[in-house]
Amino acid sequence: MEEIIRARGHEHVSATHASTFEVTSDDWLTPAGDCILAVEADRTPADFDREFVAACRDSDARIVAAFEAGERTETVVGRGHPELSFEDDRSAVGRTSDYVDDRTIMVGAEKAAEGFDREFVAALSDGAEVTVTLSVEPADGKGEQDR
Repeated sequence: MEEIIRARGHEHVSATHASTFEVTSDDWLTPAGDCILAVEADRTPADFDREFVAACRDSDARIVAAFEAGERTETVVGRGHPELSFEDDRSAVGRTSDYVDDRTIMVGAEKAAEGFDREFVAALSDGAEVTVTLSVEPADGKGEQDR
C-alpha cells in the first residue's frame, strides 16, 4: 500500500533536527523549522486512505518513506504503532522515538532530518520539487504483490 505526497523544498531547509523529519502543507518556512524537508505538500495524513492507516497501526508493520528530488533519492525506514491516527491536516512527521501525535507517520525511524545526504538537502534548499512515497508492509511480511 502506498500514499504519495508532492511538495517542494524551500530556501530555509536546513535538515539539522536530530529526532524528526517533516513535510508540511504550509507555504512558508522559518530557519527555526530545522526538521522540515519540504513545504506546500499536496496531501497530509488526514487525506490518507483508511486501509493504509489501519496497516500502519500494527507495531510490527514496516513503513518506508522514499524521497525523490530530481535524480536524488533518500529513504527512511521506520515502523508502525497502534496509536497512529493520521488525523493532522497540516504536517507529516517521522520520528526516531516512539512518541506519537496526530502528525506522526512512523516511529523508530532509522534517521531524522540531520541524517539526510547534504547534497539532497542542498537541492531542497534550492526549492527542488520532491515526491514522498510512503509505503507500508504489514507485519505478516506480505506486500501487495504477495496478496
